[in-house]
Amino acid sequence: MSIQQKNKKQLNTTDALGEALLDYLEGINNENISVISSISEDDELPLSYLFRTEEELPIIEKKALSLCEGNVLDVGAGSGVHSLILQKRGLNVTSIDTSKGAVETMKQRGVINPLYKNFFTLKNKKFDTLLFLMNGVGIAQTLDGLTSFLTHCKSLLSENGQILLDSSDIKYMFEEEDGSILLDLNGNYYGEVTYQMSYKNYKTLPFSWLFVDFDTLQNSASQTGLTCELIIEGNHFDYLARITY
Repeated sequence: MSIQQKNKKQLNTTDALGEALLDYLEGINNENISVISSISEDDELPLSYLFRTEEELPIIEKKALSLCEGNVLDVGAGSGVHSLILQKRGLNVTSIDTSKGAVETMKQRGVINPLYKNFFTLKNKKFDTLLFLMNGVGIAQTLDGLTSFLTHCKSLLSENGQILLDSSDIKYMFEEEDGSILLDLNGNYYGEVTYQMSYKNYKTLPFSWLFVDFDTLQNSASQTGLTCELIIEGNHFDYLARITY
């Protein structure tokens, strides 16, 4: 029995991501991760996408990595794609994820400091760069949670530290045939989404995820005593932001 197979036996049945990542390391790549969303039809995430090379990264992620400096905290590090690139550049990287399978995958791939850790429980540490890619700000879960998220980020920043994150304004998903945007002004913020992921017989519990437009992010940062600047915009309503004291 291989190391990956032994470790998969220890995974929780809700760790769909971890199961998929360990399968890919084993050379098993005949099934995608199914993504169930509250705002769109079910979708599939190819496993290979989670093991992209530096050349395959979108421009926003490449730009974010180029801005990283000092001690870096890679939050939601997954298979370690970004951590490995930063390590090669000589940066000191701490890589955290709430998937045990992801942490094991990072260990297998040579990530130096992978930790099974929830970001919000991390205390008494200081980092020069907090990195949240692939819409990592989503862990704020809701618009109300965004302030708590930024406040916790602030507590982990060293002097002159920075937060680098990307997100998308998903207002376009509510566009009508005539080009108008139909939003429920009495409902929750339109960027609050519920997801569930499944892979083989593994399925996550439903979880909340936040997509936030830049203006709203900037306002929330200001209310938290932080400064938010737009670094670069992508081709589909996505953007990279840097947040500092």
